[in-house]
Order: sequence, then C-alpha cells, then structure tokens
Amino acid sequence: MLKLRLSRGGTKKRPVYKIVVAESKFARDGRFIEKLGFFNPLLPKEKKERIGLESERIKYWLSQGAQPTTRVARILGENNFISMPAAGNNPKKAIPKKERKKEEASKEGVAEAKPAAEAKKEEAKPAAEAKK
Repeated sequence: MLKLRLSRGGTKKRPVYKIVVAESKFARDGRFIEKLGFFNPLLPKEKKERIGLESERIKYWLSQGAQPTTRVARILGENNFISMPAAGNNPKKAIPKKERKKEEASKEGVAEAKPAAEAKKEEAKPAAEAKK
C-alpha cells in the first residue's frame, strides 16, 4: 500500500522532515518513490518556509490511492488538499493526576460534594489542635 508520510532528516534535536510517497513496508527513513515536499517543525506556524508542498504531484498520488498518515493528513488539510481529519483522542497525561481528577469531578457536577468533605476535614483540624 502506498503512503504519504514523513521521512526524518536533520541533526540530533533539530528535525526536518521530507514528505514522501513510499510503500508502507519500507523503513521510515529508507527507500521512497518520490519526494513531495518538506516540513520544518522548528519554525513558527506563521512562516511560509515551515511547509513546502508540490501540489500537482500530491494530487496525482492521492488520485492513485496513496493514503496519508495522520500527521501528513493534518498538513494537507491545513493547506486545503483534503478535508481536515477529525480530531483524535488527546489524553491529558501531562497534567498531574490530582488536577485531572478535579477537572473530571467539576465537569460531572460532583464539585458540590467535594467542598462538604473538605469542610469536614477543616473542622477536624481545630479539634485536634485543641486536644494538644
């Protein structure tokens, strides 16, 4: 199966990607059929030099049945070659677990039960201090 995908280049911690057509079983940075453009993720999104595409060749390969990968589909969607793909599942793993639980609770409407539990804890603290 033909894929439109990114092939990594550049140096360590300074990636530059080529957008290529390749057979799906070929290695990511290995053999490819044709180079269709480039993508430089280090540049700001406003700059024209961030993405370069050969529109005629991309349209040709899409008509031949080449399937874009998720990232390439987003790049092509932003440049109006194809319709923008649906947003995927983006879990919030970078947020600490306690804060994630607070957000989930507030969304579910359980936020009212938590302040009551916190109020009980606060009442217990002065009583424990008085015993000392």
